[in-house]
Amino acid sequence: MVLKRTIVALAGLLLIGLLLGASMLVYASYVVAAVFLLSQFLTRTWTQSLSATRNLSAEELEVGDSAAVRLSLHNTSRLPIVWALVEDLLPAKLLDGPSTALELSGSHFRVVSIPGGSGKVVVYQLKALRRGYFQLGPVVAETGDLLGLYKRFSQITAASYLTVLPKLIPLNGYDIASKRPIGEVKVSYRLMEDPTLISGIRQYRTGDPIRSIHWRASARTGELQCKQFEPTSVAGATLVLDMHRDTNPDEHEPIRTDLAVTAAASICHALLQIQQQFGLISNGRDAVDRISSLGSAEADGSRDNGSSGAGDDESTANDQGDFDSLQSAMAALAMRKSSDRLRPVVIPYGRGPEHFQTIHRALARLERTDGAHLEDLLLETQSRLPRDATVLVILQNVTEKAAMALGELVRQGYSVAAIVNNYENEALHVAIGRLLSYRIAAYHLHDEESIPEICKAMVLKY
Repeated sequence: MVLKRTIVALAGLLLIGLLLGASMLVYASYVVAAVFLLSQFLTRTWTQSLSATRNLSAEELEVGDSAAVRLSLHNTSRLPIVWALVEDLLPAKLLDGPSTALELSGSHFRVVSIPGGSGKVVVYQLKALRRGYFQLGPVVAETGDLLGLYKRFSQITAASYLTVLPKLIPLNGYDIASKRPIGEVKVSYRLMEDPTLISGIRQYRTGDPIRSIHWRASARTGELQCKQFEPTSVAGATLVLDMHRDTNPDEHEPIRTDLAVTAAASICHALLQIQQQFGLISNGRDAVDRISSLGSAEADGSRDNGSSGAGDDESTANDQGDFDSLQSAMAALAMRKSSDRLRPVVIPYGRGPEHFQTIHRALARLERTDGAHLEDLLLETQSRLPRDATVLVILQNVTEKAAMALGELVRQGYSVAAIVNNYENEALHVAIGRLLSYRIAAYHLHDEESIPEICKAMVLKY
């Protein structure tokens, strides 16, 4: 747009000079055109010659840890780049405000001058203050001629992503499997038999395996006798985490959802330590779904657009991905604020360190959503709930519909317990009252220190 306006202005100036016979005006037109073309050439050359690589000292952090970010800038041309403003785009709300997630040390932007065939390095550090999934970058470079006639904005690297894992609170050896002791327990459905637990002896029947024959009893009775075994399962829990916006209001954020995620991660870690199984179901949104296709794509050439030095207030990107301003680049390349993903996050029942890492990373990325409510989530995922594992629900507010849905699980024979993640207020008492009316054990999650106490209370009660 600016280029077209400039060409039209120069053509008009030249035409006026020719019509009036003003040689100085014609000469001035030629000079301005030459300066403009030279500025455009140099700016394009500088933009196309500038490249960058980003190196993270760690892509996964615990809360309180730090990662060093190193940006290596390279000038691949023989011509020097006189000036370029290079910025690694970081969302302002992550660095400042009540929900600060990252603490910045150093500067993530710099004005540089790079000789031909040389390079510069920009280093800064990020300290993780709370869990989450954060986009770093892309790196956007702004450069232009020395007179300020022409500017270009270009993406010179793709974005990187930093995962901050939830904290793990030690549970002091307590088991979280509600209504069950640590270890093996009887189940109500005979899915399989445990050959290590003998429940009795019966007479041999055709088709019984030879290994089930009790030889000593057979010798005493003179007839073949077979062992009978107890069907057993390993105690564990399926965690159901309610992350709907209606039941997790903004005034409690991000404190309460982070606390719920910390409790869920700590419980899964405790079950891992005692070699029991665990799974995760949530109506929350995975932050990966908000990744911008432009920001995550590899920079395959500069995205740029000429603009006047006086500035152009338009902040939109054209169809080719060229940007009119730094603000439009940030808007196009940043993670989207929302997504239309409505599928629940479901990680099936399992055990082992790898399974725990999968859940731990999923909890780090989990965000509130306006998708399915808790009662709809339970209806959709009930077929995936193991009947002989505790259904452990972590929620902030309990609606009547949610309480009825949990009560229906109890009626169908599921073992259900709930952890209410709220302050000491009326909503807490309403939630506990509704749960108790359906004979659902309810526990109050006030802060991180209450997590081990909740686990202890559940074990001592059952």
